[in-house]
Amino acid sequence: MNIPPKAYENIEFLNSDVCRPVRLQLEYLHPETVMKEQGITSTVVMFGSARIPSPETVDQCDTPEKAALLPFYQEARKLARMISEASQTNDSCEYVVITGGGPGIMEAGNRGAAEAHAKSIALNITLPHEQEPNPYVTPALNFEFRYFHMRKMHFLSRAKALIVFPGGFGTFDELFEALTLIQTGKIDPMPVVLFGVKHWKRLIDWDYLPECGLISESDLDLIQFADTAEEVWKIISDCYS
Repeated sequence: MNIPPKAYENIEFLNSDVCRPVRLQLEYLHPETVMKEQGITSTVVMFGSARIPSPETVDQCDTPEKAALLPFYQEARKLARMISEASQTNDSCEYVVITGGGPGIMEAGNRGAAEAHAKSIALNITLPHEQEPNPYVTPALNFEFRYFHMRKMHFLSRAKALIVFPGGFGTFDELFEALTLIQTGKIDPMPVVLFGVKHWKRLIDWDYLPECGLISESDLDLIQFADTAEEVWKIISDCYS
């Protein structure tokens, strides 16, 4: 006689459409529970492209333009190290660096924290072309998500600052959702720092939006710009001093 699997052991059932609410609840509960167990009280979010090269991969870049992005990796790595050294002690897990867990800027953030012998978090996402977690994440804080919206909720739930390096559609999505939530009062205000002044001001004519009446002039105060790790850390420190 074949004994049917228990519901919680039936992988086919758990992956079915009818169990979507259960999967959503698990994607909320699992990271939340682990972060509480690890004592994570606040985070600094670092967004940016997976395509920005590391020092180890810069020689493989197929264009000079792509190789020219290396300084963003180095500054992200430096910033994560600075934040972690200044904020994490044996008794405190404040301002823990949190990234998307992949390569590029995400790797740089986790790498800088690891160099400071500090914890860092990765919120990876299952994609058609698999994105492997980078090797610098704290193993106990390495999470894999099926749903983008649950992943983004965890990015912001403990955030004290949002640092946005150059990136593509995914980076824009994360940036503008966060700005919308702050603008509408759904989450507490926090520093939102766009790293790379020339890049961001060429990419978007920010002043044009209030000129058209599409946002208020004061909405531009939600955004700050920086070109160095030191500038970013000063913005965060001044905000919470």
